[in-house]
Amino acid sequence: MIPFKTLMTSAALVALVATAACSSPETQDTAAQPAAATDTAKADPARYLSQPLVTEFYTADPSAHVWDGKIYIYPSHDIDGPTPEDDLGAHFEMRDYRVLSMDSIGGKVTAHPVALDVKDVPWADRQMWAPDAARKNGTYYLYFPAKDKQGAFRIGVATSKSPVGPFKAAPQPIKGSFSIDPAVFTDDDGKSYMYFGGIWGGQLQRNTTGTYDPEGSKTDLEAPDKPALAPKMAAMSDDMMEFAETPRDVQILDKSGKPILGGDTDRRFFEAAWMHKYNGKYYFSYSTGDTHYLVYATGDSPYGPFTYQGRILEPTEGWTSHHSIAEWDGRWWLFYHDTQLSGTTRLRNVKVTELFYNADGTIKTINPMLK
Repeated sequence: MIPFKTLMTSAALVALVATAACSSPETQDTAAQPAAATDTAKADPARYLSQPLVTEFYTADPSAHVWDGKIYIYPSHDIDGPTPEDDLGAHFEMRDYRVLSMDSIGGKVTAHPVALDVKDVPWADRQMWAPDAARKNGTYYLYFPAKDKQGAFRIGVATSKSPVGPFKAAPQPIKGSFSIDPAVFTDDDGKSYMYFGGIWGGQLQRNTTGTYDPEGSKTDLEAPDKPALAPKMAAMSDDMMEFAETPRDVQILDKSGKPILGGDTDRRFFEAAWMHKYNGKYYFSYSTGDTHYLVYATGDSPYGPFTYQGRILEPTEGWTSHHSIAEWDGRWWLFYHDTQLSGTTRLRNVKVTELFYNADGTIKTINPMLK
């Protein structure tokens, strides 16, 4: 979720269409209502593959999970703050989280009250960006990035006995954490792993030595002919509150076994890590950021290495692209966002559409625009 330029995309027809669900907010959010009618009128709903899941407030970066047959979505909560737009994402000023839930895809969406606010996180100062959640032994864990008092992104954790909160934050961020976009994957054996990181405003390039460098590069390693800066991952402790090991690189290779290079902006990692498993294979997916694709790589272990396979989603409207993938009712679903409601990069809306695999396990590329 970095720079501010808006990408408007038009593409060929796609046969796959998802129906928007009606929303039912449990509380009214008057501070973050959708944009004026003059903005929303610009967007013809017929142009889009799917429709926003909620329209009462702005949402982005949807992390979806299915627990006990019900779908829970943990999104960012976009607000229209005063900060000017810049390439480091200062204009993404989110300050709290609200959970969405559905009994079924296409059914009513419930928007629950605030689950966690930045004012209730002792170490955090601002910018509650893309979260994720996990469940273990009846406790729900909300993982979230935020800037600390020194302006460095760290990753925190909060707990609740309810999947929709409220969540109580730990007093300190996860030891050894940095950067943004935590995604926690629990394997079939019950072991959990966090994948995280983001370049540019996500600060991954400012943490290459293990210590945050506020004067570091604003973009990446600035070495287009060298291997790209890698996302990070670590196994989680048994209590899900800390890393069980020092974070390590997630290696993304091309099909010849060579690392993806920093200058390969159509394929290199930018942000928005996600992991899911299909037919015994591990699928590591992510956003390419400034080229606006959602792409994926596959491997045989949660640690990788992962071999680049292709695109999941072509560019949406709006600069950022962030997603999750979940199985519900025997079918697979892609949760993503665009800017249909506002036409403004800082004010996004989450959506869902069905995801399909080819017989060889590759994912069929989705076009988010119909015309």
